[in-house]
Amino acid sequence: RSKKLLLKMSSENDAQNKHTLYDMPVSNNGARCRIILYKKEIPNSEVTIASPMDLGGFRSPEYLALNPQGKMPLLVSGDMAIPESDTICRYLLTQYADSGPSFQPDHYKSNLVARIHDMYMTTIQGCLYKAAPPFGIYGSRKEAQAEFIRQISVVADIVNDDDGRYLLGDEVSYADAALFPTMVFAAYLFPKFVSGYIEDQILPKRLKDWYYGLIETDDVFRKVHDEILGGLQSWEEKDRWGTIHQAGARDMNASTLFDKIISGDIPANVVYQDTTVLAFTDINPAAPAHILVIPKDRDGLSSLRNGTPDHESLLGHMLVVAGKLASDKDLGFEDGGRLVINDGPDGGQEVPHLHMHVLGGRKFEWPPG
Repeated sequence: RSKKLLLKMSSENDAQNKHTLYDMPVSNNGARCRIILYKKEIPNSEVTIASPMDLGGFRSPEYLALNPQGKMPLLVSGDMAIPESDTICRYLLTQYADSGPSFQPDHYKSNLVARIHDMYMTTIQGCLYKAAPPFGIYGSRKEAQAEFIRQISVVADIVNDDDGRYLLGDEVSYADAALFPTMVFAAYLFPKFVSGYIEDQILPKRLKDWYYGLIETDDVFRKVHDEILGGLQSWEEKDRWGTIHQAGARDMNASTLFDKIISGDIPANVVYQDTTVLAFTDINPAAPAHILVIPKDRDGLSSLRNGTPDHESLLGHMLVVAGKLASDKDLGFEDGGRLVINDGPDGGQEVPHLHMHVLGGRKFEWPPG
């Protein structure tokens, strides 16, 4: 169906309402729109909140015709279909400028916080609930989560000198509406991934006091908190995190001698290391050049068979490092080499910590023994 026809049908179906916001309670991006609606006390006769399922769901042709990204929220207003939460919010703030609080739309700090949130937090928030990467530009869940936490600190630094009930003082701002719903996600979901979770390590004091203060003292923010939390708990009931790497699926294996090499408790002839991998010579070489490449954080990779999509970035990096080592004549390599990963008892694996053998300096036969 054409977009024009769908807009006409939507307008006819909601003839009593000026606007329809397609959203769901669990949506943190949609929640900022709801905060504005609730705070401004916009009646249902002005803006109706409906489920995307009323149009067949996010991937239905009907919904995609109105929002090609297939995401929520989506605001339908007469002959306009407005996707993207920031655009929707600014439209609502303009349309209902004379109702309720202004949300300080011209405050530079408010707009900066919202921009950082939208560019650097929501783009990677999937690291807290999606089954597999990528999460924005990150191929690793740990890297994405570390960056998410860093951005929380960036926001905290912006508002740290502003005292008051809200982020920028005693008046609610657009920054509050944008950031608060995502903090509901962070406060509820990070404990699933962080062993020995300490909330202060995730939420700086200023944001922690702000977040829990709003839940306690502001009826609208508490209402939105409960809406989002209800959606997350419904995901929980379906065991959404049961098989997600680092949440339900964690590395429970004992440490190995490789962990002691990584920590420096056992000496090794290290030939290469970076933040992710360590490479050192094998003490029982099977070739003139024999290097072991291991991940510094085993991260569940006691064997290659335990690899998940979360490990693709790490495994690819290990291969790149192995290739560079096999090109280093100073390490004894000549024209190439052999890369071996022993996996499990049948593969001859002795240490339950994934490691690549990079061998060279002589000719190798095929098939291997």
